[in-house]
Amino acid sequence: MPAKLLTVRNPTSSSRRSNRESVGAMGSGGLDIPIARRTQLAKPQRRFRFRQSLVTASLLLAGTAALVWLFRDPIKRQLAPPPVRGLNVRQGLDGRLLGHFPYPEARSGDLVDAAPGIALQRDAAEAFLAMQRDAAAVGVSLRLLSGFRSIELQKHLFFDVGSERNQSAEQRAQVSAPPGFSEHSTGYAMDIGDGHSPGSNVSQSFEATPSYGWLVQNANRYHFSLSFPAGNPQGVSYEPWHWRFEGSAEALKLFEPAHRLAP
Repeated sequence: MPAKLLTVRNPTSSSRRSNRESVGAMGSGGLDIPIARRTQLAKPQRRFRFRQSLVTASLLLAGTAALVWLFRDPIKRQLAPPPVRGLNVRQGLDGRLLGHFPYPEARSGDLVDAAPGIALQRDAAEAFLAMQRDAAAVGVSLRLLSGFRSIELQKHLFFDVGSERNQSAEQRAQVSAPPGFSEHSTGYAMDIGDGHSPGSNVSQSFEATPSYGWLVQNANRYHFSLSFPAGNPQGVSYEPWHWRFEGSAEALKLFEPAHRLAP
């Protein structure tokens, strides 16, 4: 009887093949993922999160820088000491201090006498004298009461006179500007009175004089305007005697913030 041939299988290779098939089947069904594959999928997520955080931080930094640049002047004003020594008040966002805009002091070389002891900027002086002559021709007596005031003189008028009258800084600012914030320091502002009614000088009763009536009708012809009319948006008391010259580019530039504030 012929001998049967026995086929001997290699259990090692068979088990290896079986294991590979088993792993493949489990992997395709989502039941088992090799550790190496898990590690490779986690890395891109960490990089994405890092990039996202970096972009967010950059946007926040750029936004903060833009806000600082946009509000640099208000920030400077808040960090700087008060603009007037002895007055613990800071400027508003539009630059005003107790209602008054800041103004520079005129250079002495730009000033000329418009009346005995009273100086004005050259252009303002010429315009006022022409206006005064034309008013006199119809019997109206315009009198120049005050013109240029130095910042030092304004300091005396604000602090010393306010102290004599027992006025707070807020009360004093309604009738007199703090030093460095007065239109008079520019040489373009003036106080005008009526030569026939001296009792109305620097008083609201000036509005009842022929001089005031003539100014209302004609001052614009000479480039003068009333600085503080009744109910003005700066909150300064009504001053019918206080006029300013706006007949030059420099004057217009100085008083432009006040015009921008007006309704």
